[in-house]
Amino acid sequence: MATIPSPEPDDSGRGNISAAQVKLLREKTGAPMMDCKQALTEAKGDMEQAVVILRKKGVSVAAKKAARVTSEGAVTSYIHAGGKIGVLVEVNCESDFVARTDDFKELVHDIAMHIAASDPKFVRKEDVTKADFEREKDIYIAQAVASGKPQNIAEKMVAGKMEKFYEEVCLLEQPFIKDQTMSIAQLIAAKIGKLGENISVRRFARFKVGDAGETVATTKPSEQKAE
Repeated sequence: MATIPSPEPDDSGRGNISAAQVKLLREKTGAPMMDCKQALTEAKGDMEQAVVILRKKGVSVAAKKAARVTSEGAVTSYIHAGGKIGVLVEVNCESDFVARTDDFKELVHDIAMHIAASDPKFVRKEDVTKADFEREKDIYIAQAVASGKPQNIAEKMVAGKMEKFYEEVCLLEQPFIKDQTMSIAQLIAAKIGKLGENISVRRFARFKVGDAGETVATTKPSEQKAE
């Protein structure tokens, strides 16, 4: 009796991820080979979905490593707009070895460039002062009441408004200027997943020619961790 051959596996199936796909995903994300293969398998070969999966995993890895002390790192400067804007930023990691890698240096440079372009006022949401928070909250409530909303409804609307405020003024909440689909926190999380160490932004300063003052932001020492 003739043997009926088994059908060829579907290219979109879970078990048919090629080495070339894994290599391409690794080049795009810098993630370990096995993580790339698992992400592609989960995404059924969809490259963009696999990138999303790896990003989510990077955030998970970052959360697990967030309590680790970051006492090494680098201070980097970035000058923009023909010398009109200058930034100093300190980004920390766990070891001098990681601090000297090209991946870490690239991250610090990207963060400094982002600060120059986006002018954040704080590192994280937790660093926003009570006075700044209350001022913005009062403004949003007044705007809502002025538009005819009852006081109780106006106060409920504040939560969404404050999230937008954080996105505008907090470095880690801002969309990365080179890739608007990810925040700075997600950018850092991806590097944590790749390099295997906690990474945190400790402080930065931004100067602009002609401005009366400068922006100086520091993460609270007792809570210095990656998002």
